[in-house]
Amino acid sequence: MDGAERAAVAERAVRVRHLRPVWGVPGTVLGRSGWPPSFDQRLHWHWNYWWQAHLLDCLVDAQVRDPRKDRAKVIARFVKSVRFRNFGKWTNIYYDDVAWLGLALQRVRALELADVDEAIAAIDEQLHEGWTDDAGGGIWWRRGDQFKNAPANGPAAIFHAREGDATRAAEMTNWLTRTLKDPETGLVWDGLRVDTGELVKNIFTYCQGVYLGACLEQSDVDNAASTIDAVAEHLAPGGIIRGQNGGDGGLFGAILARYLALAAKQLTGPAAERAKHLVLTSADACWGGATTTLTGPLFSAEWAAPAPEDPPESGAPERDLSVQTGAWLLLEAAATLG
Repeated sequence: MDGAERAAVAERAVRVRHLRPVWGVPGTVLGRSGWPPSFDQRLHWHWNYWWQAHLLDCLVDAQVRDPRKDRAKVIARFVKSVRFRNFGKWTNIYYDDVAWLGLALQRVRALELADVDEAIAAIDEQLHEGWTDDAGGGIWWRRGDQFKNAPANGPAAIFHAREGDATRAAEMTNWLTRTLKDPETGLVWDGLRVDTGELVKNIFTYCQGVYLGACLEQSDVDNAASTIDAVAEHLAPGGIIRGQNGGDGGLFGAILARYLALAAKQLTGPAAERAKHLVLTSADACWGGATTTLTGPLFSAEWAAPAPEDPPESGAPERDLSVQTGAWLLLEAAATLG
């Protein structure tokens, strides 16, 4: 089975298990946060805004891979459902969440799958609002906070670059390089507590991914290549991107894989080959470790390890939409590399 076929199988599994109408309203659809779903997940009570953004991005990946009218309709309904479930608004108080949705909607717009101009404008305005000169620049993690981090500034930099705001995109990328890139390992730290000056040196795979993506938008080959090298050395034992459990962590490795795949196509030489190897090796491990279920493969939260049996036990990370969407995202990324 080739990469495109694997991605198609992952798509069907996630859609069958997770996509449902919101509150039973016809014409709506979002992803349930868990499978098998708990009572509150059936109601989309805690709906994990940014997980939905990546689920939308995966639907767009699939539409690029295999354009279909029925999926195009699902994407259009999904976009409307985000606003519906968010009580008439496109944004929330988290700048990282907003940036993730913005990136997905830019791709929806590029394919003319829905009218998202109003949504993108609202997101653009909020991301600009988040910038301050405190600590040399950057945007906050959320409104009213004193934390500036890579998970907000990375995707926002990519968003601004794709919206044509090259100045702000460059400012954000440069802030990340100056402030959060570890000069010893080449890895990107989580963030900075502006009020105390404390660097939060947690290492998350998705921080590397969004920084890499921002560097690619700036054609910053040196920092892109050094990030790929750092990931290969520190975050991918045996060439397999490490997992970071369920919950939000279920998406971390996949976000890195998305930008590694882009790097593999945009760069040349050893860095491009290393990026491609990381994505394809991770995808092979993810696919090989999946458990077969009646609804399709169930993917492990740790791609180097096998997934639990169907259905996973209560509390298992494999129940999370984030984990299964992350695996789908990885397989879509791999499919773009042949």
